[in-house]
Amino acid sequence: MSRPRRPVPHRLFLFWTVVGLLVPACALLCTAVGPFHLEASQVLRILSHPYHSGPTTEAEQTARYIVLNVRLARAVLALLVGAALALAGAVYQGVLLNPLADPFTLGVSSGAAFGASLAILGGWGAWNLAGLGTLPVAAFAGAAGALLLVLLLGRMDGRVQTATLVLAGIIVSTFLSAWISLLKSLNEDSLSTIVFWIMGSLSGRSWQHVLIILPYLVGGVCVIFFYVRELDLLALGDVSAHQMGVDVSQVRLRLLAAASLITAAAVAVSGVIGFVGLVVPHLVRLLLGPRHGRLLPAVLATGALLTLLSDTLARSILPGGQEIPLGVVTAILGAPFFCYLLLSKRKAVLA
Repeated sequence: MSRPRRPVPHRLFLFWTVVGLLVPACALLCTAVGPFHLEASQVLRILSHPYHSGPTTEAEQTARYIVLNVRLARAVLALLVGAALALAGAVYQGVLLNPLADPFTLGVSSGAAFGASLAILGGWGAWNLAGLGTLPVAAFAGAAGALLLVLLLGRMDGRVQTATLVLAGIIVSTFLSAWISLLKSLNEDSLSTIVFWIMGSLSGRSWQHVLIILPYLVGGVCVIFFYVRELDLLALGDVSAHQMGVDVSQVRLRLLAAASLITAAAVAVSGVIGFVGLVVPHLVRLLLGPRHGRLLPAVLATGALLTLLSDTLARSILPGGQEIPLGVVTAILGAPFFCYLLLSKRKAVLA
């Protein structure tokens, strides 16, 4: 006889207890790890008194600057980027009813990177638009264009066929990657900057980049959480959702736009980071179930935690202060789960 499953409220309490303990612990670890060695007690003292104005030595001033302006900013940005990508993946999977849908496999991340690359090549990357920065705007235009192209390619008989969307996303992603390579060859001065978008990294990021992504993420999250009930109804199918009063086409369009917005903002500050939007929603769904009311907040927290841990690994594995691109680390961690997901789906079909 199989053991009965633990009730969801118990798992929910355990999940948030673990996440609530891990996030601050990992943030502390992230601010302590680096080429400039700092003790955990020293980091705690700096974080507990961020506005200390008393007399300090030069070494203390350096440590304070590194913790508050470099490592803490990077840790916060990693949390925001991971939350954005994971939430976007959950929305894509819920709206399109495709377990393999995420910003990476749908080509949205590549579209955002293409838009950002155009902005870099055109010299618009340093401009500001209403104080929000033009890179996210350019990245959003690329993400929206890529998503539109994927939806057009996946459309058959007047309806979007979710089974072909991932294939369409791979086609669009490959096509845009070729254009990004062309942009690199046209301007060697921008080569290193454009390569940054392709590989994904948080190296050299600051509080300015946190302020760039924050308004886009807040706006997108507000829209997505406003349609939590509709996301649950869309899982029943278009016909059932329409019978329950959901304007399926409008809700789907708004959710896709909101998910693309936060994806574009994340790509604009970190580059292309794959697998976070694919792995995290499935992992949380296995633990807490498919209801979006408890799924989406948990996806936000888990995506943030996974990206923070991956970024800490990316800058601490190699000696001498060298870093592995963050996108490489998430791909190494996420690819085995992606293979497991494909194999499990194939076994389900054969069964």
